Amino acid sequence: MNRGILYGIATYALWGLFPLYWKLLQHVPAMEILSHRMTWSLAFVLLLLVVRRRWDWLKTAVHTPRTMLLFVASALLLSVNWFVYIWGVNAGFIVETSLGYFINPLMNVLLGVIFLGETLRRGQWVAIGLAAAGVIYLTVRYGELPWIALTLATSFALYGLLRKTAPLGSLEGLSLETALMFFPALGYLIYLELAGTAAFGHVDRQTTFLLGFAGVATAVPLLLFAAAARRIKLATVGILQYIAPTLQFLIGVLIYHEPFTADRLVGFSLIWLALLIYSGENIWFSRRQPRLQAAGD
Repeated sequence: MNRGILYGIATYALWGLFPLYWKLLQHVPAMEILSHRMTWSLAFVLLLLVVRRRWDWLKTAVHTPRTMLLFVASALLLSVNWFVYIWGVNAGFIVETSLGYFINPLMNVLLGVIFLGETLRRGQWVAIGLAAAGVIYLTVRYGELPWIALTLATSFALYGLLRKTAPLGSLEGLSLETALMFFPALGYLIYLELAGTAAFGHVDRQTTFLLGFAGVATAVPLLLFAAAARRIKLATVGILQYIAPTLQFLIGVLIYHEPFTADRLVGFSLIWLALLIYSGENIWFSRRQPRLQAAGD
């Protein structure tokens, strides 16, 4: 099997298994988990930069206002996404967090139209319409927007949009983002320590280890994703990305026994159908395009 595909499967499988990791820290407040995730992520990526001796980008980035502003925005979006995801998982909303990442690919397409002037084919419009119908149905039946799912989908799509135009690579970009997150996160952890409410080093060894290991757990899938994206087609990445929300959904329903009512089945089914149409149309178009170009030549 193509090494890039293996990297991609590993990436999305790890992201899909994240609920199991965060559930082990359910007794720790989400903001404290997030702060440790930010702090230890920086420590891990700095170690990688030292090993690889890749520092030449830093001076240019720091002295370029547009780059710094862009990464401040991306760091804020990533912080929102991480916090809502951790909180949602530990509050018993794993199924709804999976919905957010099912919607995310279609949100990416929509933002491409709005901000990048991209045009959609008929099948893509049908997919977006079906997904919107699914969200509207869930909203009407439950009397409120599925805000966790929409926040995750929107924040990660906007983050992807910013990183698409960012001048830094995956490791360098993550390093700058976590550096921008570091001081607020460290300040909050110091406050918890002084207040006597910190979990790190004060509860049990497993909790301390899991909080400290959060940086590795965060960075490794991102680096695997970067390696996969360089080796396989974007269409293949588009198919593999459904591994993560599928695993999250199954974990929520089968392991943690979150409710999955008939109304949820209808709403999810509309969104799953939208993703099926979207993916099938993409595969069909990617195979048809070379033949059309060959015929034109």
